[in-house]
Amino acid sequence: MKIIGTQIPEVLIIEPQVIEDERGFFMESFNQQRFEQVMGSSFNFVQDNHSHSARGVLRGLHYQIGERAQGKLVRVALGAVFDVAVDLRRSASTFSRWVGVELSAQNRRQLWIPPGFAHGFVVLGECADLMYKTTDYYSPAHDRCLVWNDPDIAIRWPVTATSPVLSVKDLNGKTLREADLFP
Repeated sequence: MKIIGTQIPEVLIIEPQVIEDERGFFMESFNQQRFEQVMGSSFNFVQDNHSHSARGVLRGLHYQIGERAQGKLVRVALGAVFDVAVDLRRSASTFSRWVGVELSAQNRRQLWIPPGFAHGFVVLGECADLMYKTTDYYSPAHDRCLVWNDPDIAIRWPVTATSPVLSVKDLNGKTLREADLFP
């Protein structure tokens, strides 16, 4: 497992060891012991999610507040996405900054997004299957959404259309100035 730092030290790119031959490949997509060694602390993953999205779909920026904040370990099993983490911790020196990484079935990279961050992605090809582990269960009462194109965050999404395909929830996301945030 190779760990690659980002502009926000707590957000990490993880490259698993991949064994390939003429038959295909094998990789260990998750190992709790190795993950804890790399992170220097323990995270208990309680839920696995699988999202299938078509061309042009943008999901996010989603997060949960308070004691139900979620850490996410994200990977792509089919296709490719531009995956984004936004720091929502007001006390952090990186507050409101974002990290964007291409995750794909081809590069097999994973992204660790700790609690206190919003998460979103846009599909880069025909479709994408994104799989992720979370450190807490989904809680509708704690669920929040930032608008994808907030000028105060200024994410440089690689979208060619004037507007990506969005859910009603994502269309109605709040701006950073309006949102419930972390201390």
